[in-house]
Amino acid sequence: MPHPVSVTHWPYPRWIAHRGAGQLAPENTLAAFKLGARHGFRMFECDVKLSADGLPFLLHDDKLERTSDGRGAAGDRTWAELSRLDAGSWHSPAFAGEPLASLDAVADFCLAQGYLLNIEIKPSPGLEAVTGTRVAQAAARLWRDAAPPPLLSSFQPASLQAARLAQPELPRALLLNESRPDWLQTALELGCVAVVCQHRLWDESRVHQARQAGLRTLAYTANDESTVQKLITLGLDGIITDRVDRFGPGT
Repeated sequence: MPHPVSVTHWPYPRWIAHRGAGQLAPENTLAAFKLGARHGFRMFECDVKLSADGLPFLLHDDKLERTSDGRGAAGDRTWAELSRLDAGSWHSPAFAGEPLASLDAVADFCLAQGYLLNIEIKPSPGLEAVTGTRVAQAAARLWRDAAPPPLLSSFQPASLQAARLAQPELPRALLLNESRPDWLQTALELGCVAVVCQHRLWDESRVHQARQAGLRTLAYTANDESTVQKLITLGLDGIITDRVDRFGPGT
């Protein structure tokens, strides 16, 4: 793989579109990625879990009801079953019939257009390690001849550790949604290159600690002017936003 991602070699842009296009399109679908791209974004965040037959696909929730016409646990369905679901009508009639996206399809889109990706490893309950392993293996395969590779992130240390063991060359980031005393130690023990915090967690002290430890700093999900300005003032390396129509490249 080409030049490894590190604190000194950081190839990712500051602005990252949350789940493709935030809330302007059905999240985690190719339609969302295409809309985010039309708003000028070059990097996207998405959630990836496993189907019952082990195929990585995009979905945030453990269950299907909120963002598709399916029912029950997503991880209990094969990809053949999942691929037939409507993942667009829940959002608006304009997206009726939009399917769930496989990681392979998203990789094809990003690689063809030169876009970058932050893959959140989002395991179904009890599948933290196997999901980390298989997502990392798929990412290494899909981006084998391309650079930069996707940034793998997760709230689950077990998923990040499994990804590290499976494909140690892929960059990793620890996700945090609440303050915890061992956050820095955990990120370093997992060999992370970055920490991605809920935006309220970042302050001058925490940013300084991360930088002193050689870690890049990213925040989610920044959707209003005051939050964005605070993060820019703090000098964060990445800002994940739903408001692709308001913030982003050129703002």
